[in-house]
Amino acid sequence: MKTRTRSACKAALAVALAGGLCAGTAQAQLAGHNVILVHGFQQEDLADPPANLDAVKRAGEDYWRTFWLSRSDARVDWGSDGRVEGNIAQQAYSQLRQISQQGLCNDYCIVVSHSTGDLVTRYLLENQARWLQAEGLQPLKILAAIDYSGAGGGTELADLALSIAYNDSWYNWPLKEAVRAFTGIDPEPGKLGVVNDLQTNAARNLAVSPNNIPRLRFVAGGSSYGGITKPFIAGTDDGVVPTHSACGATSSSGIDSCTSDLSLAGKVSSQNGPSDLYYNHFPILMNEGVSHSGVLGSETGNISVPVVNNTTLNGLQVDFASRTYNKRAWWQLWGSGDQYVEVPGSDQTDMSTLVYNTLNN
Repeated sequence: MKTRTRSACKAALAVALAGGLCAGTAQAQLAGHNVILVHGFQQEDLADPPANLDAVKRAGEDYWRTFWLSRSDARVDWGSDGRVEGNIAQQAYSQLRQISQQGLCNDYCIVVSHSTGDLVTRYLLENQARWLQAEGLQPLKILAAIDYSGAGGGTELADLALSIAYNDSWYNWPLKEAVRAFTGIDPEPGKLGVVNDLQTNAARNLAVSPNNIPRLRFVAGGSSYGGITKPFIAGTDDGVVPTHSACGATSSSGIDSCTSDLSLAGKVSSQNGPSDLYYNHFPILMNEGVSHSGVLGSETGNISVPVVNNTTLNGLQVDFASRTYNKRAWWQLWGSGDQYVEVPGSDQTDMSTLVYNTLNN
């Protein structure tokens, strides 16, 4: 096995991430900026709609406890029983107003979103300045958004959920099991809330105006719900969100990677990548093994692969350690084998810690 390390210092940082040797004490900032969290879809809201905003906020707090809660300064919580342009927008605005009044983003904030939070964030970024200025309030200054398993491009599971809601035939039982795993309910018309907005066409027509805020994408490829949802999602996926959405591809066609020359596992080879990406969307890391929820800090043992790296996006330095090496399969008796790229030591920590420590260093 041959190896070539791009930066010994950065490689040491990556290996030390699990033990926190290169990281400072936990603080409620990232790269010197306050952090706002926007959570994803919560299926419990469909089965048992939250009674009020206080209930929504309690659930939002629980959502982030694994890692990001202690590293944030504010959250935008929303009920999944609502629609993005309806109750979700109303709930979000009351919290944006408070963030503005407190001046939390006077020196710019970084938004961290997960899953459907990507779509909600996109809608808020398009509208928040207009909403706040209408009340004489200062618009939020947003430096960048960090999007884990972003569902801004929708998911085929939402398309299936709406289909099953209107065609509850017995022969659809494999689809029904996948949809039930995703939504937590037997879908019925009028009771799917934000799932309506997650249909691939609906999501891709919601708040699509380009803006100057970079969206840093972190992409998973592991399994969720025991793998029963994977057959119904186009291309590679994390069991909930397809890669075409998580990468920020302009098309909902199934793809296998965020780039045409590197797999989610880091193998340097020809891939079915996106034909184009949304403006200011940057796939930063891919990780074939981590699950949809595991990106938020609960899973280790998975290798992350750098895609867009060694760059600065709106003042935020993206500088992950990288290593290129060759590996031969057990049956390959000659030759150098296949070439791979990885963030060294990334399997010793979870993806959120890796991202936080690297961007905060």
